Amino acid sequence: MVKVLLQIYPMIPAADEDERRARRPIGRDAERYHAVIKGCDELVKACDALGLWGVSTIEHHFHSEGYELGPNPGMLTMRWGTITKNLRVGALGYVMSAQHPIRVAEEIAILDHLTDGRCFAGFARGYQDRWTNIIGQHLGTRATHSDGGADDRINRDIFEEQVQMVLDAWTQESVEQNTPLWQIPYPYDEGISWWMADATKRLGAPGEIGDDGRVRRVSVVPAPYTKPYPPVFVASSGSVPTIEYCGRMGFIPTYFTNIEKGAEMGMTYLNAARSAGHDIAFGERQATTRWLQLGDTHEEAVSAAASYDAEIQRNFYNLLALAAQRQVQTLPPDTSIHAFTEVVEQSEQHCVGTVDEVREKMVRQWQELPAEYCLLILHYAQQPLDSCIWNLDTFMREIKPALDEITAAARLPDSTPVADS
Repeated sequence: MVKVLLQIYPMIPAADEDERRARRPIGRDAERYHAVIKGCDELVKACDALGLWGVSTIEHHFHSEGYELGPNPGMLTMRWGTITKNLRVGALGYVMSAQHPIRVAEEIAILDHLTDGRCFAGFARGYQDRWTNIIGQHLGTRATHSDGGADDRINRDIFEEQVQMVLDAWTQESVEQNTPLWQIPYPYDEGISWWMADATKRLGAPGEIGDDGRVRRVSVVPAPYTKPYPPVFVASSGSVPTIEYCGRMGFIPTYFTNIEKGAEMGMTYLNAARSAGHDIAFGERQATTRWLQLGDTHEEAVSAAASYDAEIQRNFYNLLALAAQRQVQTLPPDTSIHAFTEVVEQSEQHCVGTVDEVREKMVRQWQELPAEYCLLILHYAQQPLDSCIWNLDTFMREIKPALDEITAAARLPDSTPVADS
């Protein structure tokens, strides 16, 4: 069975770019943000009722334009977890090259308890320079564009160290750390002397207090409700080192790529996972990301996608892609619907059209990579609530069953591709 998640990018709605300009900075419009967050409650409850596996949201800061307001995914997912019954909730994800790993470990562990284990963890490396460079400055990180350059390597090193710190905090009774990035305790060589050492030595975790009476380790509490810890997703644009890392760690890579790249990464993941001793099938523990927009006719679906997504595509995604390549910072003044329509028609990540068209497209893709998870993106609240719910309901009833058949067949012993050595 395909596990369907909705990725929520809380977006401040505007009739058009002129209104967004007139209300600048619309990202600080408290009244509209309040309405969006309240509407998210209804969207999440609908996801629960429709049988989705989970909902997630992002960590993004400083979106004054109103496009992706996600400065604290932990608070949103905790809220959503308390108003649903079966749905899994989690951030996809915490940008671990700019986060405090102990705070993240504590926050997710509490969420795991509040939801009785209905949560997952999600980590990302951070690709938006504007905020990753600012918030991550004290760690020495900068946004990554997966180009293999110095900033990319530093970002990866910080990311992997901090994710490991989260895992250690979840699985070890007490932890210590002595690297250029972190000292636990601080200062590491001296330990911490001004503390109720006698009580901690008797009542705390073994080893927290050394023979010299100083704090030498710390115990991160609480431990997760799920043992050893909740499922871990990692966002990826197709970086081979990231996919291999996920395979070794048993994490779930979430592909923001076309299907050709996704299928290639699927084999890379399978190789790495099996080499690390994980017994999995092709497509298992992997997620494919798709922008969804359905309509009674193809033209209706494209028109709806243009209404809800064209502006963010033009002003945000396109420019980020160019910035990542260190190309121009502005696009030519062609803001017509035709430019967006070309993106939709050519992109494998955009599943836009009638039910039959989208089903056929996704079936072809799942035949290439029978992913266990499908992450759907709808730009609520630029897209109205009733439209989002209709799309999800229709997808679950009329498209997901066809994908379920493919993944079920792919799990049969004789249907798993042999990984190249």
